[in-house]
Order: sequence, then structure tokens, then C-alpha cells
Amino acid sequence: MVGDDRGDEAWDGSTAGSTDDEATRVFSRDDLASSSGESTRSFTRDPDTEHTREFGRAEPQPDGAAADGQGTFTRRFVRERPRSRPRPGPREERYPDPPSEPEPFEPRVYDDEPYDDGPLDEDPEPRTRPRPRKRRRFRLGRIITLLLLVALAIPPATWGWVWYTARQDDREASDAIIVLGASQYNGVPSPVFEARLRQAQALYLDEVAPVIITVGGKQPDDNFTEAAAGRNWLVDVGIPADHVVAVEEGRDTLQSFQAVAEVYEANQWETAILVSDPWHSLRSKVMAADFGIDAGTSPSRSGPAVIERRTQLWYITRETASLWYYWIFNDSSEVRVNAA
Repeated sequence: MVGDDRGDEAWDGSTAGSTDDEATRVFSRDDLASSSGESTRSFTRDPDTEHTREFGRAEPQPDGAAADGQGTFTRRFVRERPRSRPRPGPREERYPDPPSEPEPFEPRVYDDEPYDDGPLDEDPEPRTRPRPRKRRRFRLGRIITLLLLVALAIPPATWGWVWYTARQDDREASDAIIVLGASQYNGVPSPVFEARLRQAQALYLDEVAPVIITVGGKQPDDNFTEAAAGRNWLVDVGIPADHVVAVEEGRDTLQSFQAVAEVYEANQWETAILVSDPWHSLRSKVMAADFGIDAGTSPSRSGPAVIERRTQLWYITRETASLWYYWIFNDSSEVRVNAA
């Protein structure tokens, strides 16, 4: 082949074989005739020529010039060429052999402190990302349902609160005993009002407070107020007149506490024990607290308001509604009971 640089040696015309396996031989008609005994055909273009033409490497010709087929050197025929080294595969190219002496590892230094990357032969533990919290959907229906449940539960809870307070009997030492008024008949307390006065008398005798305050105004065409009727009854049963104070104002519980608050402010009193029907104790205590009076309750345990169970249920229900009316409208809703 043209361009093969192997064995480009000049031929000196000798036909002797070389000891090298890669030596070339020149074949001529005479040699072939002597060795085989037969004459070979002459392959030539020129019939006037007896010998075969030598096929050699053509000399380079200038551009446009035709080569004459003559060359200085003959082509050497090689029996066996050395095998070329196989090209490295993709793994050998990507992963070459490591150097005989690895370079020493030098830790990086930040702010004059060595930085330790940890052991090189251990894989770092994978970091687990925290799961994002799912946002709870804002459901209006649940909130409305919760509000309805609370609204439905509040009245029974208030009813139970009224019942619980009615069973309390506070007898701590106080500045005064306040008896809430009830119906009176021309200066004579009604059975309900008389039961409250008897409870106040017992508290005074137990030295719970040195003063008894009776409260309550009068209805149109009445000759006596509730407070006056109560004071007269207490004096008649032996309570000193100078230890009984009648506050003759107020047609309901709220107005009565407004008048009592002025007496407390004038005497610089703070505490009190409230005497009323058991079911009226919670509402009267709430109103007293709104006027700055720290009050306990000691209701009466006798009289028409506590005899019959049907009457007790009616009173508890009435007081529950009246208490909510006071909380909402800041006013007193009285349902007067004229018990015989």
C-alpha cells in the first residue's frame, strides 16, 4: 500500500534471502524458471521488454503530471505485522490506575481552625427531610356546629349553677347581713319574706355580722315599704333597733342593690351575707359583685318557695332565665311571687 513506511529500504539487486522473517524477496522470471522448471508468463505492458517491470513507489509528481510507474524503492512484502496494542476501554479511560504513591491529605483550614471532613471510607448518613405539616382546612361547618353545641349546653349549665348555689350556706364573718325584700301586706311580711327574716335573725344570733340591712320599696297604694316591714318584724323579735338598717328603695333586686351600694360606700363596708330564697341566691350574688360587694349566700330553708318540688323547679327555671336576661340587657327581670 502506498504510504506504508515499513521496510522502505533500497534494493541492491540481490536475490538472496534474508535471515529476518520480514525480509523481502524480488521475484523474477529466471528465478521462477530455475526453481519450478517451468517458465512463467511475462506480465508486462511493453512487448519489447523481456524482463518484468519493477513495481516501486512512485516519486511524488507535481500537480497535473502523470506518474510513470517508476520508483526508487521497491515495495517490501511483510509476512506478519506486529499487532497493535488494543485501545483502552471506557472503564480504563474513566478509572486509570492509581499512582504508586498517593498525595498526602491536607485538611482545609477556616479561621485558623482545622476542618475535619470525617473518615473518607465511610459514607455520610443520609439526611431525612422533615415532613411538611399539612395545613388543616378551615371548615366553617365545624365551627358553626361547635358554637351551636356550646349555645345548647350553656342554659343547662346555668340551670345547674343556680341549683348548686342554692345549696350553699356561707356563714363567714361579714360587715352586714342583707335581707332581700318580698311581698308584705300592710306592714306584715308575707310567708316568703318572713322565712328570709328568720334566717337573718339566726345569722345575727350566731354573730356572723353586727348589722342587718333590710331592702325593698313599696308598690302603689301600699302604706309600708318592704324594708320597713322587715325592720319592724326584726325589732319585734328582739333585734336591737340600732342594729337594723332599712333601705326603703328599689322595686326589684337591681334597684335594691344600687341603694345598698350607697350605704356600703358611706360606711366603708365591703363584705356581706345575702339572705333570700335558695334559687334567688346566684343572681343576687352576681348583682352584688357588680356593685363592688363581696357577698356570700345563706338562703332560707323554709317557706312556700322550698316546700313543693314543683315550685322548686319553677323557681330554678325562672332564675336561670332572669340571670341570662341580666347578663344580656344589664337589667332586672322580676317575676314576683305572692306566696300566701
